[in-house]
Amino acid sequence: MKNPNRNPKAHLRWERALAAALPIIAISTLAPFLLRAQIAPTLTIIPLGTNTFSISTTNSIGTASYDLLWTPVLDNADYPWTWAAVGSPGQTNYTVNMAASQTGFFRTLLDTNSPPLWEAADPNNPSAGALSVFIDNPTNGTVLQ
Repeated sequence: MKNPNRNPKAHLRWERALAAALPIIAISTLAPFLLRAQIAPTLTIIPLGTNTFSISTTNSIGTASYDLLWTPVLDNADYPWTWAAVGSPGQTNYTVNMAASQTGFFRTLLDTNSPPLWEAADPNNPSAGALSVFIDNPTNGTVLQ
């Protein structure tokens, strides 16, 4: 027996409203997790000829500055990471001459300091600022070179 007060189309309206709302709810729930998941930058190294290599960074953060560091031996205090190239904002390609070494390991470092890391008073402490050197003596106008 049919209920004369029941609207048969009301059932369809609820289904349509629910079908339209589910994707919006799913996207708004998952978006914060998807936006946080950035793929780590990767290096591609291509030989250009005798002892010269092209090193490219992919998956970098827009116009961020990356510095290219290298070491001839991993996990050895006698061979610390040193700068192979200081990057400018947005730079992703570097050319490196490896004539002085037969082996080399490279990594990039996201430069978050305002001064370049090679000018920083403490590269591990961004609040330290740029390194400044003051000479108190001689003060008689002598020019130091």
